Amino acid sequence: MAYYGSLSARGSMTPEMSKMLPMVSDRTPARHLNRSLDLGQSKAYYNPASKSVYNRYSVGDWGYSNNTHFNLSDKERAHGERLRADAWRTIKETDARTRNRQNDVTKRLGDRVYDIAYMKGELNTEINQMATEIENLKEYRRTLEKALGDTANPLHVAEECLMHREKRRGIDLVNDNVEKSLIKEVEIIKKCQNKMQHCLQKAMAQLKVDRAAQHSLEVDSKDKHHAQGLDDRMQQLRNSSGGIGYFPSIENVDNTITIPESWGRYTQENIARSQKERASSERLRGEIDALLRACASEMWNIYNNVNTCFNTRIHETTNARNTLQAHLQRTMQEIFDMERNIQQLRKAIQDKENPMKVAQTRLDERTRRINVEVCHDPVMKSLKNEVGEIRDSITMLKRSLKASEISLARLLKTKAVLEHDIGVKENSLKLDSKSCMGMRKGFPMDPKVGPIFQMVPGSY
Repeated sequence: MAYYGSLSARGSMTPEMSKMLPMVSDRTPARHLNRSLDLGQSKAYYNPASKSVYNRYSVGDWGYSNNTHFNLSDKERAHGERLRADAWRTIKETDARTRNRQNDVTKRLGDRVYDIAYMKGELNTEINQMATEIENLKEYRRTLEKALGDTANPLHVAEECLMHREKRRGIDLVNDNVEKSLIKEVEIIKKCQNKMQHCLQKAMAQLKVDRAAQHSLEVDSKDKHHAQGLDDRMQQLRNSSGGIGYFPSIENVDNTITIPESWGRYTQENIARSQKERASSERLRGEIDALLRACASEMWNIYNNVNTCFNTRIHETTNARNTLQAHLQRTMQEIFDMERNIQQLRKAIQDKENPMKVAQTRLDERTRRINVEVCHDPVMKSLKNEVGEIRDSITMLKRSLKASEISLARLLKTKAVLEHDIGVKENSLKLDSKSCMGMRKGFPMDPKVGPIFQMVPGSY
């Protein structure tokens, strides 16, 4: 027992092992023997060489002490041998049990990986079939979708133009002919779309349901892919693998939410739902038909009318902006001249600082004259007059500077007003000429696909 304690004290064991072994806190021989070290009674003897008295044990006491230590050693060695034999048997048993349990868990992990791979294969097969059905549904209703799409593009352009023109600022927020014609265009396009919307809505709803089923399959497949990779790595994990470590009390954590039966049923339900939606989608493909000839001439006419109103409004806004820019140029020149004038006034005020310092310094030094020399002479009068004149000059310059700064502020405010108004006009021009007319350079419909707009606009 004392050996275990000494090993731990020397630091030759790991912290985990040192916690498992017993510790001997008191290593005195007396406690170890469970008796006193006084194995005999010492007697006093006279030593003639040193002429002093010494205490001495008898030979019998000495022999008895040795025999006691011999017996103690034999007893402790026998006890240690028994402990070593028991420990060796325990090591063999625990190693075998641990190895068998680990092999069993590894085999079960392999079985689990196989089950996950099988279910993932079923999911991927259904995912591919659903993706094919979605593409078939899209292609089968292509003509109807294209026709309605051709009406959605002009509607989008008209609505975008209205939204862009909401970004106009200030006085340019006018209910002009452009806005009125755009509102009329939106109403006409929406009226034309009503004839094609119903069947397409059914197809779009079916596509959403198909995609939802596909998404559920993909999420399930992704989860199984993750679980398969994790369990596969755990199956390959060995005692010599890197990255293993202690996780105290992890065996008490149970975050499972399913059992094998509910796990398999969840995937089967996802697959059954996907198969059901695929059948509905196939039936819907047989119900789609054409309702496609309408409204092209009216939409083309309103499109040209809106463009004409845009061109007129752009010309009016350009003229107003050019006039404002001319006024801004003249105002900016005056601001430049006023800023230069302010700089000259500030420099003039600054130039008065040193003369004022000189005059006041002279006055201050002359206050140090003594006795009769403290005379109110002409120099004193001149210095006082000089200080007053400089102070008056600075006051006049500051008054002029303040008036100039006020004028500059008003000029800057005028400049800001002009720039703001020019910015308003520039913003309106940008919105009308670039944002709106940039989208309306050509008739926003593609006549190449879909029967409704196959006619050339000139043939209307």
